[in-house]
Amino acid sequence: MPDTAPPACSANPLLHILWQDEHLVAVYKPAGWLVHRTGLDAHETRFVMQTLRDQLGRHVWPVHRLDKGTCGVLLMALHKQAAQALAASFAAHETRKEYRALVRGWLPETLEVDHPLKPDDAPEDAPVQDAYTHLRCLARLSWPESYDGRHPETRISLVEALPTTGRRHQIRRHLKHVAHPIIGDATHGKGPLNRWWAERLGQQRLWLHARALEIAHPVSGQLMRFEADWSSLTQLQEARDWQKLLALPSWQSIA
Repeated sequence: MPDTAPPACSANPLLHILWQDEHLVAVYKPAGWLVHRTGLDAHETRFVMQTLRDQLGRHVWPVHRLDKGTCGVLLMALHKQAAQALAASFAAHETRKEYRALVRGWLPETLEVDHPLKPDDAPEDAPVQDAYTHLRCLARLSWPESYDGRHPETRISLVEALPTTGRRHQIRRHLKHVAHPIIGDATHGKGPLNRWWAERLGQQRLWLHARALEIAHPVSGQLMRFEADWSSLTQLQEARDWQKLLALPSWQSIA
């Protein structure tokens, strides 16, 4: 459904548009923003749908979602027919989604996670759903300070995550399952470790970035690729934060 609430005066900044035509628009979703209003976050004031509607002066239709703490590529349709076609592509898993995450420890070079999941709020006897994620370690870092006193250093990895199913919180739950939770994940991570890194990185946030999305255009059928590449988004503070972190000299790239 499009957002039909009356426009509201808002001090929220404009969203960065990655690509747009008369059928769809891809935007950079900042961390901490909700995709749309929800009763579970009644105190929130930053919503992509409402801000984008006011920014473009027209209704927009959501076709997928990103968690509140996740930043990166978010796609919206600009009319009902495009919304139906795009939603069908997501439902049929006819998309390719690419994420970057900062995780605890040193992840193996590659890892295939086949771990079925239940919805977070499902009853105990609810059936599980298939869930698959391909993980690839891109770089590793040793911080020369101990988080808990048991080791002389604290290790993190930069990880590429490619989910082939779209379960809620799938990447976050799969990384927890393999004992490499995302830094800053308050639900599926480690609270003391999250606070330790927040002190050293200067901010408390979920370090998960939706870097790219590939999907067929809803009208032409052409394969489209939308990217939120940090190197081309230097006008955004979040992109500069990621670049600053990855510029630390102790990172070791994984071939």
